Amino acid sequence: MTTITTICARGNSQGLPGKNIRPLIGKPLINYTIEQALSCKEIDKVYVSTDSEEIAKIAEKAGAIVPFIRSNLLAESTTPKIPVIQNLVEWVAKNDGPVSTIVDLDPTSPLREIEDIQTCIKLLDKTTDVVLTVYESDKNPYFNMVEADSRGQIQLAKREHNVTCRQNAPKVYSMNASIYVWHYHTLEKGLWDGQIKIHVMPRIRSVDIDCLLDFKIVELLMKEKLDV
Repeated sequence: MTTITTICARGNSQGLPGKNIRPLIGKPLINYTIEQALSCKEIDKVYVSTDSEEIAKIAEKAGAIVPFIRSNLLAESTTPKIPVIQNLVEWVAKNDGPVSTIVDLDPTSPLREIEDIQTCIKLLDKTTDVVLTVYESDKNPYFNMVEADSRGQIQLAKREHNVTCRQNAPKVYSMNASIYVWHYHTLEKGLWDGQIKIHVMPRIRSVDIDCLLDFKIVELLMKEKLDV
């Protein structure tokens, strides 16, 4: 049985066009994630799903397998990620042999460490359907997040606990979209229909690139990390 990495990289990003292969300190952004996966001893093969010929060429040069160019139906800005992963995993299971574990890594989260990936893989036991990564949220719906109610009135998002200071609010987490790990037989459950475990990552390793500001932040942190 095989542990594979899936990397989903769409060519036409709206927030930051071309972000998946945008140069980051001398190499395309996606290369950092491919290199992390290839360096993780628990991972057997690394696959990329993309609708872009350019991304495919760059990914293959970096050492990933790109078995096909993703169809336009799975490359819309509103396309959910799970069907894209399932599409790739089904191809792998049919053409490259049995799959036991799927480790999905987002190419826009290059600040993760290999140890984060390894920890998530270890957390996926027989009683767990999916492991996902988070960080402790700096905003809390019990204390300083608001929403409009049915009348359009602004209210605290969660008022059940009558929290008067941040320290007394229940701990909440933000998903950082960096790492997801499933068993092959639990992928069909997606994210929320099974037993979930989380790996809490530091905020500094949880920046997800969605816009130019995010990219600039990652670039600064990466330069500091690499001492360049």
